[in-house]
Amino acid sequence: MNHFRGTYTIMVTPFDAAGEVDVSALERYVDWQIESGIHGLIPLGSTGEFLSMTDDEIELVARTVIDRAANRVPVIIGTTAEDTRVAARKSRMAESLGADGVMVLPPFYSTPTDDEIYQHYKSISDAIGIPIMVYNNPAVTNVDLKPPLVARLSQIDNCRYIKESTLEVTRVRDIMRLSDGRMAVFGGIMGFESYVEGAVGWAAVPSNGAPAEMARLYDLVMAGKLAEARALSFKYFPLIDFVAGQQYVAGTKALLTAMGLPVGGPRPPRLPMSPEGIAAARRIVDELGLHIEPSTSGVRA
Repeated sequence: MNHFRGTYTIMVTPFDAAGEVDVSALERYVDWQIESGIHGLIPLGSTGEFLSMTDDEIELVARTVIDRAANRVPVIIGTTAEDTRVAARKSRMAESLGADGVMVLPPFYSTPTDDEIYQHYKSISDAIGIPIMVYNNPAVTNVDLKPPLVARLSQIDNCRYIKESTLEVTRVRDIMRLSDGRMAVFGGIMGFESYVEGAVGWAAVPSNGAPAEMARLYDLVMAGKLAEARALSFKYFPLIDFVAGQQYVAGTKALLTAMGLPVGGPRPPRLPMSPEGIAAARRIVDELGLHIEPSTSGVRA
């Protein structure tokens, strides 16, 4: 299952009251996302707090999501590491567990050259046999993978996708053009706008709280119903904007708690939302009708 299309949730990692990975909550969350119609799952991205987790916890989350998804949707595991050898090892681990692909940021501290970035991804590609989703997020990495470099990366065998997380939506067009279609683009921030420019997917944070609606956005665009898709995007913009800023982890978890699907708080150094932020999350949930009704499946009625 390596033909990725549609809206994929960049998942939160549930923690219990003691701050440990809450496996039961994670399993319930995977079921709810899939039953709600999400097209794919990406655990252990930035929203999944991978930088604040041990290797054992990372493997636990990867195994839990892959096993619980049980091939119902593709699962792409975040395997980013500053050390190329570690990123390759984590990617081999993900493949051995049954991941459909891996998502990898460039080295985020060493300020690598283009040649070093190329070699980083080639080394990871050489270590595995599943697709790599290159992840461009210059706001957090201090490295910007611009379209000409992405086109070069597209020549690496397994580098077949990119999550493009800038506000320059025309990069979708430029990546497709410069890579001759070898690199398929997932939007990282601007979902509707990226789809209109030709993105095949959206690696989305808002779909943590609204999987059905964010999946429907893709379906509408693919059906050529752009006016309906734009209206849906505008309707959910308060949620999209709420989880787009600095407190994307805490904000997403506050939304889920307000919905009736608690997943714990963030790990330090991240702080939970302020009382004002929690109140804002509740308003968004109320206004959009995102409350989850108690049921055996956990799916919103």
